[in-house]
Amino acid sequence: MEIFAHRGSSGTHPENTLPAFMEAAALPVHGVELDVHLSKDGELVVIHDEKVNRTTNGKAYVKDLSLAELKQLDAGSWKAGEWAGTAIPTLAEVFNVFKDTPHVLNVELKTDIFPYSGAVEKVVRLAARHGMEDRLIISSFNHPDVKLAVHSHHVAGAILASNILVDMSAYAETVGTKRLHLSLPYALRHGAELIEKGCEIYVYTVNRLDYAEQLQQIGASGIFTDYPQRMLEEL
Repeated sequence: MEIFAHRGSSGTHPENTLPAFMEAAALPVHGVELDVHLSKDGELVVIHDEKVNRTTNGKAYVKDLSLAELKQLDAGSWKAGEWAGTAIPTLAEVFNVFKDTPHVLNVELKTDIFPYSGAVEKVVRLAARHGMEDRLIISSFNHPDVKLAVHSHHVAGAILASNILVDMSAYAETVGTKRLHLSLPYALRHGAELIEKGCEIYVYTVNRLDYAEQLQQIGASGIFTDYPQRMLEEL
C-alpha cells in the first residue's frame, strides 16, 4: 500500500511549506500530496484553504493577493515558533524540492469553490518544464478539471470525494480514471466493493495504524497521512 505525505510531513511541520516537503522528500514514501491555488496575478501557490487566515498571519482570500503579498505572510508560526517566517511556497519551489527524488507528486487543484481558469494547463506546463509530468497526478473535487487533465493533457487524474450518492465506478468511467481519493469513513464502508469493480482506492487522511491496516486488508492502493515517517515504520 502506497504512502503519500499529506501536505508534506504536516503532522510534524507546518503544512504545505518547504520544511514539510523537504522532510517528506527525505523519506522513502511513494509520494507527496499538496494543494494549489492561483494568486491574484495568476501564480501557482501551495496552500490548502481559500483564505490565508488559518495557516498564516494574514486575513484575505488567496485569490485577492499577489504573489509578492502572499510571500510576505508568515506561514509557520501557527504551528510552532521555530517555523516563524516560513513563507507560502510556489508550486515551482515545491517541484524543485523533489527534482532529484522518485516521489510521485499529487497536486490537488482547489478549484471546487473558485474556478481558477487555466489552472490545469499551468500545472501541466510547469510539470513538463521540470521533467515531472510522468510523476504528476492531478486530483480535485472539481471533477471536470480532472477530466480535462486526463483527456486533454494526458496526465494521471484522481476523483476526490467525501460522500458519494452515485455508482462511483460507473461515474469514474465518464471522467476517465479509475483512481478515487476517498474520505476515510466512506472508504471503510464502501472501499471493498469499489475495489471489486476495478477502482483504485486512495484514502485521506489516515493517521492511525488500525485504520491503515483495515484499508490494507481490503486492498486499498494507498493512503494520505500527516505522519508519513511514523506510518512507514508502523506498516
